[in-house]
Amino acid sequence: MAQQNADRKPDLHPFFHPQTVAVVGASASPGKVGHTVLTNMIGAGFKGRLIPVNPKGGEIEGLPVAATIAELPRGLDLAVVAVPRRFVVDSLRELGALGARSAIVITAGFKEVGKEGWYLEQEIREVCAEHGMALLGPNCLGMINASAGVNASFAAGQPNPGSIAFFSQSGALCVAILDWAVGANIGFSKFVSLGNKALLDEADMLEYLAQDTETKVILGYIENVEHGEAFLRSAEAVCRQKPVLMIKSGTTAAGAKAASSHTGAIAGSDQAYEAAFRKCGIIRVQDVETLFNLAQAFSAQPLPHGPNLAIVTNAGGPGILAADDCARFGLNMARPEQRTVERLQAFLPPYAGFYNPFDIIGDADAARFRKALEIVIDDPMTHSLLVILTPTPQADVEATARAVVEVGRRRTDKPVFCCFMGMKGVHAGKRILDSAGVPCFEFPEPAVQSIKAMYDHFLRSRRGLPEPFSMERDRERAARVVAEARAKGTLEIVEFQAQEFLAAYGLPTPPTKLARSSDEAVAAAEAMGWPVVLKIASPDISHKSDVGGVAVNVRNAEEVRRTFWDITSRAAKLRPEAYVVGCLVQRMAPPGVKEVIVGFKRDEQFGPLIMFGLGGIYVEVLKDIAFRLAPLSARDAFEIVREIKSYMLLKGVRGEQPVNFEALERIILTISQVAVDFPEILEAEFNPVLVDHDTAIVADVRMTLHS
Repeated sequence: MAQQNADRKPDLHPFFHPQTVAVVGASASPGKVGHTVLTNMIGAGFKGRLIPVNPKGGEIEGLPVAATIAELPRGLDLAVVAVPRRFVVDSLRELGALGARSAIVITAGFKEVGKEGWYLEQEIREVCAEHGMALLGPNCLGMINASAGVNASFAAGQPNPGSIAFFSQSGALCVAILDWAVGANIGFSKFVSLGNKALLDEADMLEYLAQDTETKVILGYIENVEHGEAFLRSAEAVCRQKPVLMIKSGTTAAGAKAASSHTGAIAGSDQAYEAAFRKCGIIRVQDVETLFNLAQAFSAQPLPHGPNLAIVTNAGGPGILAADDCARFGLNMARPEQRTVERLQAFLPPYAGFYNPFDIIGDADAARFRKALEIVIDDPMTHSLLVILTPTPQADVEATARAVVEVGRRRTDKPVFCCFMGMKGVHAGKRILDSAGVPCFEFPEPAVQSIKAMYDHFLRSRRGLPEPFSMERDRERAARVVAEARAKGTLEIVEFQAQEFLAAYGLPTPPTKLARSSDEAVAAAEAMGWPVVLKIASPDISHKSDVGGVAVNVRNAEEVRRTFWDITSRAAKLRPEAYVVGCLVQRMAPPGVKEVIVGFKRDEQFGPLIMFGLGGIYVEVLKDIAFRLAPLSARDAFEIVREIKSYMLLKGVRGEQPVNFEALERIILTISQVAVDFPEILEAEFNPVLVDHDTAIVADVRMTLHS
């Protein structure tokens, strides 16, 4: 809980497992929120003391009513506040004075409606923080803990107890999902509508649910994270214990802020969330259907201990589709041992498929399915099993479903999934599988996708913590460059100014010299050797190519003089307000080098977002980019380089030597260190970084400071 003092952080056990609950604003009129909350608590089978609060007194639903908050017992565990907005602050203040431990504010009309509501929300936050009272909302649906008989919400329907926890910023989405889950017989351990998150937020939910013995898998829908560091800490801790699956909305570029660098233009909010989820181990999904497909898989089946999937099917076509999905999602088709093939050949028809996918033919009955499943799942090369059934006339769907359940129960160390294709003909079999906790899908793709997600989680859960990267650097020397730019009132540090900064971090650069005249340019070129590159040197011109400020492959003194005057005069004409210092003279890179870009942009929620991809002027067009959040580990640098689609170009094609990956990864780790060392740098970009089989050098650099 980022806003509250850590030593006053409320205990959420009374919130989720209350013994005394008050409904402030309870109503005797059906249809009103205060009435729905009260009847939901009764309908959930709450065993503790439930107290309606209404100025009229009397009884509601057979329960004695407290006319005022002052009549409530001290130390109340939970108060559900459903009163008009103008009474919320005073109600919470009275509850705090009575020592109430937690509150849910259902009432809307706070920061979501404008300035006045924002100030009211700050006030209720401060009141609850002052009294150490956990606060859910305002503007929320409420909370459900079915196993404790608590439904402190105004949602319709009572979900069953289960092992899936769900929290959401959207109350409307909560209503829809709850209705769907009740119809699909999906149970929940906890169900929470976060609302405006005045105090309790995603980080608090993750921290509590990590220790919740009733929860096996955690689901979330988020629109924004306001306290990124707290979120990352909580998520990293819980993802090492339990799978966390999330939908993040608002993924388009419509809300992205304009930025001055390639990195800034490309690295939007969605990339930051993607990198944040990856860093802490959250599994991101794109739609609600996939969210619950994965949730059911994680909650019901053991994790696969390897990537090998075996497919047993009574239909060749669906088996081939599943094999295609296996390749697409990055799993392996299990290669059976010879003993397995021989055992299958001993009883299957001679025209069956004895190699994965195992096609046991359309006339397979339940007994044939059972025997094939037992043999295939026993093979040590099988890590997970997918059973595909189509309702042929010979198929006994219900008996086959029972066979799948029994085979799976006897071999609980390997996950078993089903795809019973069809609707009416397979409905009874699906019901048997669902009740036994065997995930059953209509098509192979979501089954394979679920197995892949579970295997990825298995790998991550067994991976040790990344070793922190440390490097020698002269931070004071680099800080002087930043201070000098500040003193001059500039927000950009361009290439000719940044040479000292690069040297302070030991970053390799091509021989470079600032020339203030054409004579100095010739002398510099002759000293470093032909050919050379000339670049405009101006603190006011960051995109050199926009003013024709770069010339490559300059081969003699006459060309240097002519190019120097061409570049500087063109810059003066196109950018008359710019102060032109002269030109940088730089040794030309040898033939065969490849250009990549390394940069970072500081995200408001999560901090520095490191970017790597194909470099040069085409980076914004091709957008073959990978992202990570700083600080990076050596493993992060290794992975980010190999994540881009053009990685094979770096690895070498048609006899080319691979680039020096170690040198390239060192530059990526260095820019991560720069991002950590200098929070005043908003964006930084090394573009291009020239890399070949021998080395990697930073050929151009630009940094933008916070205003």
